[in-house]
Amino acid sequence: MTGDRAKTQFPGNFWACGIGSLPHIDPQPALELIAATLPQIPHWPQLPRRGHVEHFLYQSLLPLIKLGLIHEPPGGTAYFTTGAADWADKLTAFYELFLRAAEGEGEALEYFAITPEAGRGFYAFIDWLEGGGAAEARFLKGQVAGPLSAGLYLTDSAGHYAFYEPQLRDLIVKTTALQARWQARVLGRFGLPAVIFVDDPAAAAYGSSTHVALRREEAVEALAAVAEEIKEEGGIPGAHSCSGVEWPIFFEAGFRVVSFDAYNYFTSLQVFPREVGEFLAGGGVLAWGIVPTHEGAWQETARSLQERLQGCLEEMARRGVNRERLYRQGLVTPSCGTGVLAEPLAEHIYGLTAEVAAAMQQAV
Repeated sequence: MTGDRAKTQFPGNFWACGIGSLPHIDPQPALELIAATLPQIPHWPQLPRRGHVEHFLYQSLLPLIKLGLIHEPPGGTAYFTTGAADWADKLTAFYELFLRAAEGEGEALEYFAITPEAGRGFYAFIDWLEGGGAAEARFLKGQVAGPLSAGLYLTDSAGHYAFYEPQLRDLIVKTTALQARWQARVLGRFGLPAVIFVDDPAAAAYGSSTHVALRREEAVEALAAVAEEIKEEGGIPGAHSCSGVEWPIFFEAGFRVVSFDAYNYFTSLQVFPREVGEFLAGGGVLAWGIVPTHEGAWQETARSLQERLQGCLEEMARRGVNRERLYRQGLVTPSCGTGVLAEPLAEHIYGLTAEVAAAMQQAV
């Protein structure tokens, strides 16, 4: 990334960034941790330990539940109510709402908002921003569930994966896309670029023996639709996956920031030097998840992780990727979210992320 204009458009220079989830119940200590360690790119904290209301169904797909298109039985697994007698009427109601929201109608777009019940961390983040808490921020970050992860979790009434049913896939894509767009609009009110990550670990299903029916073009098309809605609202589309993935899927889908688990899955990226080089040449940013999100983080230091990251960067350079772009167009992140970890470990991981970022900035 070269030139002042590029630097203001996209993050880089190994600033510290988070993935999303934290293990706190109360958003206040989570926000304090984010403010202390990620001052340039703070994110709103997802708080999964608050219970099922913080599950992606509520945060990203609640409109489909409210319209009766998805049913979540108590203690059971949610599914699309494709067998219901009024399924067609519910579909009509959804598409009417979607068209109004896609055309920019504010009231319709609000239907796709995270509710206060399902996103205490989001609304605490907004309050914090309104109180001037992000004085050092250069970008703001949000996150939404990815369409592949949602589509390979939900089923229809007969138990078939929703992503393989074109109509259900379309419902998921449109809902997550507008949820992402809504976040970009709300965060954009604060005069800073909003980076919205599409968290899609199930992207690793492409090419696996358990999902041979997953077609590449369908995956790219679904991801691209979400990225496009973020861009339509003036946001920066980012993608995150914490498994080994065919990373060009995200590049081709139009994401400008791609976050990956560099600690465990760097080898899945290094086999795509040409594609990585083209992504960076087009202004893309790699978010290097070099800080492990497991107990092994206690054995790591900022120095050990910096050396590991620089080893990855030099390996990509040896494979032909422009070294200057690798160093200028990168972020430092945890390898994944920390929502299922103990609070001391999560705090240690965020601290390491900040320390590695500071060390790498000296190397830029």
